[in-house]
Amino acid sequence: MSQPKGTAIVTGASQGIGRAIALRLADDGFDIALNDIATKSMELEAVASVINSKGRRTIVVPADVSMEDEVRGMTATTVRALGGIDVMIANAGIITFGNVLDADVESFDATFSVNVRGTFLCYKYAARQMIEQGRGGRIIGASSVVGKKATKDFAVYSSSKFAVRGLTQAAAMELGHHGITVNCYAPGPIQTEMRAH
Repeated sequence: MSQPKGTAIVTGASQGIGRAIALRLADDGFDIALNDIATKSMELEAVASVINSKGRRTIVVPADVSMEDEVRGMTATTVRALGGIDVMIANAGIITFGNVLDADVESFDATFSVNVRGTFLCYKYAARQMIEQGRGGRIIGASSVVGKKATKDFAVYSSSKFAVRGLTQAAAMELGHHGITVNCYAPGPIQTEMRAH
């Protein structure tokens, strides 16, 4: 096994975009901490098996990114097992459909809890660890094309992804002097398991 380029955490890594990012980072020489909710543990183990076959170290860290204690624990577990955090991919998210008139408060709160608070917590605890390590790092969040230009029937989801962009821009300005870059990607429609459900 060659020396890793670093260690990356990928949230929402059991399927779709998160899985693809984790596999690419492993191909690029990173050791990977794979995260998703506990009900996705079997899928995470399958991704871990593929990463191990590439000669990279990996751990599975089930956690709900909307819960501060669980994100704190996820980062601490990663540091103990893999030696640090160099890259945080805050990819976990949920999608909701519906317009302003029909959306309910419960779906609004659930969407913002994962998409915005979850991203905030991942940024926060990864950045704290990166600052402590003193070698900079990369933090990347998941926005969306509808986080750049809203569209009808995606009011709640779209507004959550606009919030991710604002959080990312602020974090980039705050953390740059520590050698930490903060960016987000904004994909258009991609046929993934999340979209299918």
